[in-house]
Amino acid sequence: MNYDPIFDKWHEECGVFGVFDRTVDVARYVYWGLFALQHRGQESAGIAITDGNEVALKKGMGLLTEAIKELPTLKSHMGTGHVRYSTTGSNNPRNIQPLVIHYQGGQIAVAHNGNLTNALGIRRQLEADGSIFQTTMDSEVIVNLIARSKADTQEERIADAARQIEGAFSLVITTNDSLVGVRDPQGFRPLCLGKTERGYVLSSESCAFDAIKAEFIRDIDPGEMVIIDDRGVRSTIYAEPQKIDKKLCVFEYIYFARSDSKIDGQSVYETRLNMGRELYNETKYDADIVMSIPDSGTTAALGYARASGIPFAEGLIKNRYSGRTFIKPNQEERELAVRMKLNAMPEVVGGKRIVLIDDSIVRGTTSGLIVKMLKEAGAKEIYMCVSSPAIEYSCHYGIDTSVRKELIAATHTIEEIRDYIKADKLHYLSREGLCRAVSGVLEADLCFACFNGDYRVDVPTEQEEGVKYVLE
Repeated sequence: MNYDPIFDKWHEECGVFGVFDRTVDVARYVYWGLFALQHRGQESAGIAITDGNEVALKKGMGLLTEAIKELPTLKSHMGTGHVRYSTTGSNNPRNIQPLVIHYQGGQIAVAHNGNLTNALGIRRQLEADGSIFQTTMDSEVIVNLIARSKADTQEERIADAARQIEGAFSLVITTNDSLVGVRDPQGFRPLCLGKTERGYVLSSESCAFDAIKAEFIRDIDPGEMVIIDDRGVRSTIYAEPQKIDKKLCVFEYIYFARSDSKIDGQSVYETRLNMGRELYNETKYDADIVMSIPDSGTTAALGYARASGIPFAEGLIKNRYSGRTFIKPNQEERELAVRMKLNAMPEVVGGKRIVLIDDSIVRGTTSGLIVKMLKEAGAKEIYMCVSSPAIEYSCHYGIDTSVRKELIAATHTIEEIRDYIKADKLHYLSREGLCRAVSGVLEADLCFACFNGDYRVDVPTEQEEGVKYVLE
């Protein structure tokens, strides 16, 4: 995931999808699945389909509809797809997935969601041994490890590679005769299995199954590899038992996943409603209206309104056609960019005490601009509520975050942050409230590293962060 410098948001870095079905137009099904996962990546997309002998690949920059104007036409029964966010300086067409390689063991197409924490060391060793890399992605480390494996079958080669990499990875891979799904031993990123009428699908989120009328079967477990072929679905635990320690990123529930998805059995929509209810239980603010910073804070704001009895209002209107940029603006440009994306409605907010809900504050730049905008539109008081705890630590498991010193909560108290954004009150959801909201998942099975610095897999040191290329 990476950071939008104008809108002060982290973004999930990509979504993966795969199909094995001999009775459908596989390319079209993968396209529809990716369309449902577009929220997970909006800067490039790719589809690779195969008949077991040949691979047809289409990919491009931009939204799915811009990146893939013509579907690959090979008559096929397997395919995998990928939508992606890039990072500053690396929005390069060479980095678009899936990655397709042909090697002694056959041909594979790999789509990867996550971030490897040991990829830099592995890449340096592979380069020293003569390997050649053509992208700046950690995902290319994976295909090199697969190609160099001495295992007998493609599935065993994939398992061998997966045991050597660390960090966050959910993989969807086509081989010569199977569709393979792999989830890392901590399960940092989601991956689930579904069924079409005559075949099977893999997806980052269950919402994509609805797009192709597939039936959700189950989530892939941490440390598990599933193999789908003409015999059906087989499963194996490839990871060493002592390394399996489930730690799903809690931000999937807070912000990344689409509201109509279920992840590890927990409804994302219900979780966000619960976050709003918990925020009310912790604040009990007396206000005139409840509002969200659209769209990520909307469901939590509805939960707050229902719990409090304070009416929900749309006081900020979002321009849904404003794009995302990596240009680092000065203060004036940032304010203009925010006003391009959001506009306050004086007839709604004028004279009102407002509970304003957002999912997170990264650097605080945009929060202050929005509070200013609402005050200029006549708002009397702004009570800012955040449906997550304060982000105090960098994430290394699928998010290319700033170094810790650039996270406002790492260097400022809550009162200092409140003063910085000029809100009248500021409250972050407690970890206890967050865990109550995610009631269907055990607290021990969630990753809170960006809140408390409890990294369960070794991460790069602060000094190494400047040379990280592992961003996909």
